[in-house]
Amino acid sequence: MNTIATVKIAVNALSINKMRSSLTMLGIIIGVAAVIAMISVGSGARAQISKEIASLGSNLLMVWPGTATSGGLRMGFGTTPTLTSDDAKAIAAEVSSVSFVAPVLNGTAQVVYGNQNWSTIVTGTTSNFFELREWPVVSGKVFTQRDVDGATKVALLGQTVVENLFGNEDPLGNIIRIKKIPFKIVGVLARKGQSPIGQDQDDSIYIPLTTAQKRLFGTRFPGMVRMIITKASSPDMIKNAEADITALLRQRHHIMAGKEDDFSVRNLTEMLSTAEQAAKIMSILLGSIASVSLIVGGIGIMNIMLVSVTERTREIGIRMAVGARARDILMQFLIEAVVLAIIGGGIGIGVGAMGSWLISYFAGWEIDISLFAILLAFGFSAITGIFFGFYPARKASRMAPVECLRYE
Repeated sequence: MNTIATVKIAVNALSINKMRSSLTMLGIIIGVAAVIAMISVGSGARAQISKEIASLGSNLLMVWPGTATSGGLRMGFGTTPTLTSDDAKAIAAEVSSVSFVAPVLNGTAQVVYGNQNWSTIVTGTTSNFFELREWPVVSGKVFTQRDVDGATKVALLGQTVVENLFGNEDPLGNIIRIKKIPFKIVGVLARKGQSPIGQDQDDSIYIPLTTAQKRLFGTRFPGMVRMIITKASSPDMIKNAEADITALLRQRHHIMAGKEDDFSVRNLTEMLSTAEQAAKIMSILLGSIASVSLIVGGIGIMNIMLVSVTERTREIGIRMAVGARARDILMQFLIEAVVLAIIGGGIGIGVGAMGSWLISYFAGWEIDISLFAILLAFGFSAITGIFFGFYPARKASRMAPVECLRYE
């Protein structure tokens, strides 16, 4: 018997018992849909983290000040001011593996424009900050080194601040008040979005570092900054830059050999890559858990096919009596199992795509329905049909024709 005739017989047998076939496919449909939805959610999370990493800039190292001890309790890095603008200048001048350096002094302040006000983070820094963060302006310009040297009262605004203070009005050239001090707006930054820790990067104002030190926040000692951000000249130079910065600052801060650093150098790219790897592992884990339902669906196919073999024993005997070979019987029942799995897989793809969209719509999560996830789920469903359908098909093909014809 040729393959086409076998396929027709198999499909006809399935169509006779539509309800049973539909219920059998349900396990595969749910399994494929679950795999696609879970992989889509996991891939979306990875894509979101990658986007957030890119928004921070590449090859970044952050230098934090030292620790404080109170009543025997160590308070952690950043609690004691130990960094200065001169440290940043020294890093820029003496560490060849670094391409950009930007000292930072920031704080929260109330900002007023007309009858509108907004509380936001105000950051004092240098123009290098926007180079290392790869953060362009959409209108106006970045303040210059002359503004930093002269402690001028100029500001760049993030998109969130513009929306809350100005609405549809063009902010360029207008005057805002930060802690009652007037600042002229010279530029508006491009939208950055959320950081990996969930902070709105656009809810910020940037002013010259010296203006923040002398006019806005003040400092405990001349030149104090809260941190120093550096950009390595290439990904291969990050480790060298980290070692060189550590050695230079230990020398500048007169830290003897064996003594603990009064600062901390953190590889931001490495930290965020770890987060991305964790999201990748979570995506694989979600897909693996969802694939269990495919196995359950396969077991359902095997059970139904065993029942079908029992019910159709006389049919098998008649077919063998008129010349059907064991191979034909095997192919018929195997094709029935594969057809159930493939049709269920096709419907499951549609259900999974719809489910992913609903998750994105109601939960607000980013999803990424990849061709790989679709092919993986569909291919696995077909393999499931072959694997779990083989035993019932083999059992049917090994039946003795005489015994089949006697079966009641």
